[in-house]
Amino acid sequence: MLPSQLSSGDVIADRRADYAKMLAESGELQSAAELMEQALELVPRWAAGWFTLATYREKVGDVKGAIAALNEVLTLDAGDVFGARLKLAVLGGAELPDRPPSLYVERLFDDYADRFETSLVEKLSYSVPGKLAALIAETAGIPKHFRLAVDLGCGTGLFGPEIRDRVDRLEGYDLSKGMLAKAAEKNVYDHLGQADLSAEPDLSGVFDAGFAAGRADLITAADVLMYLGNLQDVMTIACQLAADGSIFAFSVEDAQQPDGYVLRDSLRFAHSEAYVREILADHGFAVQDLARSVIRMDAGKPVHGILFIARKSA
Repeated sequence: MLPSQLSSGDVIADRRADYAKMLAESGELQSAAELMEQALELVPRWAAGWFTLATYREKVGDVKGAIAALNEVLTLDAGDVFGARLKLAVLGGAELPDRPPSLYVERLFDDYADRFETSLVEKLSYSVPGKLAALIAETAGIPKHFRLAVDLGCGTGLFGPEIRDRVDRLEGYDLSKGMLAKAAEKNVYDHLGQADLSAEPDLSGVFDAGFAAGRADLITAADVLMYLGNLQDVMTIACQLAADGSIFAFSVEDAQQPDGYVLRDSLRFAHSEAYVREILADHGFAVQDLARSVIRMDAGKPVHGILFIARKSA
């Protein structure tokens, strides 16, 4: 649960939830679920409590009960800050959504910002920034230097240092203010701004502050598109950002299926090569190069990804 949602507002319910957490951590998940049910009898409108109950029920194999709890979350939390609809889709209780709720992604990464790099790089062997920068450098016909680069979903700025010496101006955009604050500490971006890549271009934030369309000759999105399902909106943003002949370099998790995209248990989306090629072509980009690689570890297993280098037609 998010820090701002930890308390139910009822001391007894909070104590039962804390005890349920201890039981869950010791492996007594059924007892934890039963105790959360008791807590929710006291505070039936506690969205975070229902989400926690859904987690315990899922872990003991009570999928039907988990789905019921998640539907309670959605009834109480219209903004879906917990991503309950995503979890419902994974459990078979809802149709596959096009994208996660923006509020869920924003709060997820605001909460994660302080430990993001330690968790991702040191514990999960995250390697996309270095590999994507290397592919940009190695792809035949790609410029050695860029006038203006836009780093979409820049996060804490891990990609910025990889490309800084090859660009005159570097802009970074992210939905999470917490992540942007960490990126600012690196002192590698000329401009940082909040943006929602699932929104229409004019509402995304990428063109705020009087920044023009067609201004970028390099656009990057390292480990970002897995937090979007349907890529139409972000491709439209990239298309409007791109000058003729500009480069769009990005990564996706590899769906390892012929077409389309899937939502995984991690609540991240994976995309097929065919789907990405098709949507790039629809927006005037042609693939110049791609590379398949393990991009991180997750629960001790490798996560396979595809790195793309595409060029905007003149």
